[in-house]
Amino acid sequence: MDTPQLREVDDPTLVLLTVEEAARRLRIGRTTCYRLIRNGELESVPVGSLRRIPAEAPGEYVARLRAHRRAA
Repeated sequence: MDTPQLREVDDPTLVLLTVEEAARRLRIGRTTCYRLIRNGELESVPVGSLRRIPAEAPGEYVARLRAHRRAA
């Protein structure tokens, strides 16, 4: 059975994700996700004192990885 937390992550109506939600979608750790943000590899936006990731950014990150792999 789905937990409420997992259903929220899969909610297609979300516009912004927390770092933890984005990390869960990418199946990486939170620290790795913060590193990707810090290095500019994963788009994020400030919302007040919070850091949020646009819902489409994890997919765009994976698409760039795949394109880079194809070009190599």
